[in-house]
Amino acid sequence: MRMSKLVGRKIKEDPKDAVTTSHKFLIRGGYIRPVSAGIHSLLPLGKRIVRKIEAIIREEMDAVEGQEVLMPVVLPAELWVESGRLESIGSELLRFKDRNDKNMLLAMTHEEAVCHLVRTEVNSYKQLPLMVYQIQTKYRDEARPRAGMIRAREFTMKDAYSFHADQECLDTYYDRVLQAYERIFQRVGLKNCVTIESDPGMMGGDTSHEFMALADCGEDVVFISPDGSYKANREVAVAKCEFKKEESLPLEKVATPGMKTIGEVAEFLNLKPENTGKAVFFQEASGDLIFAMIRGDLEVNEAKLRKIIASAELVHASDEAILASGAVPGYASPLSLDPAKIKIVVDRSVAECSNLVVGANESGCHYKNFNFDRDLSDAQVADIAMVREGDPCPLTGEPLKMRRGIEVGNIFKLGTKYSAPMNCSFLDQNGKSRNMIMGCYGIGVGRTMASVLEQSHDKWGPIWPISIAPYHVHLCSLNPKKEGVAAAADKIYADLLEKGVEVLYDDRGEKAGFMFNDADLTGIPYRLTVSPKTLSSSQIELKTRGAEGSSVIDLDAAATIVANTVFDTLKKKS
Repeated sequence: MRMSKLVGRKIKEDPKDAVTTSHKFLIRGGYIRPVSAGIHSLLPLGKRIVRKIEAIIREEMDAVEGQEVLMPVVLPAELWVESGRLESIGSELLRFKDRNDKNMLLAMTHEEAVCHLVRTEVNSYKQLPLMVYQIQTKYRDEARPRAGMIRAREFTMKDAYSFHADQECLDTYYDRVLQAYERIFQRVGLKNCVTIESDPGMMGGDTSHEFMALADCGEDVVFISPDGSYKANREVAVAKCEFKKEESLPLEKVATPGMKTIGEVAEFLNLKPENTGKAVFFQEASGDLIFAMIRGDLEVNEAKLRKIIASAELVHASDEAILASGAVPGYASPLSLDPAKIKIVVDRSVAECSNLVVGANESGCHYKNFNFDRDLSDAQVADIAMVREGDPCPLTGEPLKMRRGIEVGNIFKLGTKYSAPMNCSFLDQNGKSRNMIMGCYGIGVGRTMASVLEQSHDKWGPIWPISIAPYHVHLCSLNPKKEGVAAAADKIYADLLEKGVEVLYDDRGEKAGFMFNDADLTGIPYRLTVSPKTLSSSQIELKTRGAEGSSVIDLDAAATIVANTVFDTLKKKS
């Protein structure tokens, strides 16, 4: 491709609304263009990168017996009524009516659609297991899209769905896909992508993993042990905290006028926050009240709490609801509360500590010396604490490190969450109808492109891995009007194309600095420069993107040398 014909101009300044590296360089380099908030067009350079990522994904999905399909973006809402998800998902699901007044939606995920597809095509255990996948547009009506391709409203995703006769079959296949995902992210050039345990969230199921590209701009928080043996998302991370038991002291009511927060109470009583118990109230969608009790220096992990009480959604309770339960906001404790009005979940930090200060359920008063095993022994005890950086690893005991990451992929063991309500069933060997056991597996394609850039760049632009680079070679013709330059550049361009090398040929005749700045923004692995100076000695300059310095090679042998270098590098990265 000649740059004089390439669609997608380079932009000198950073866009005002771009705060992440990938967002800045994808726009400045002419890869994407915003159409609306969270909605982008892919320009030729961006499309070539995405196409190569998709090709790698297809190879790995085909290698685990995946069959590619294509399901609609626009779906009838009745499918989501069948699964029970239509009302459980909020405004991020875009709903509308068609001209016939039929309720429709734009798919943000395709579990319902794939169940509808498979139940029409599969009816026997002899057809299982199977996996189908697609690379398709999704739409999620994000309230606050950000970071360009990292959190968009419209995006391209590879989603796959497997169907099995039993759990053992799913477990075996799940591990195969997990390994395929790790190969995908290695092949596309992510330098630091970790596989972590995660919370299934709205997708449901009992097991899930996320694939996190570690980057400072990431929205997700990951905890990792120093030796890498333990990795988990903040929502499911646990720590091996030790709590000290002491001799129980008598319960004592003390006045704490106007002291409602942990900090105020601790300071007033000349204690540390870890000597207090914190009360946090939630409500389920049904209206039932949940009292979560945790040590004062810790925070409640809502994802853990949701899982423990088997609730899909929790919201912070109102003061009115708290008062109705018999507790007093700012002075609440589980003491004397009616278990019929409220469910109490106590964190280990409270159950295994002694003599804590807790509310007295009386305005302006707290109790000193609360001891769980004496004062509240019948409440549910569980780990509901948010892990902190430096907490001891549950495997090694070493301090956990906190890192930020971009979720580029996720996999879930769904079980029968969707197949059961949608009657996606099969006949087993005994002719008995059974629900299929499902797994699902997603990769954000545009997000993967942006994540690679976040991990592979310098201050001038991207440094694309050769496996997904838009072209292999960036050929620059300096002073093409000087005798022999244009002819030499044209010849090496033709020779490289003949050898199967992908070449972006800068034939515009711009000044060297302008041309090289554009080359850095394009981020292609190898840059060849033809100039009057190098031609005078029958040579051409070769530079590797991101490396210091350059070398000169013989002009007549240049096409062969460069082609061999490109294909050797591609082979190593495949």
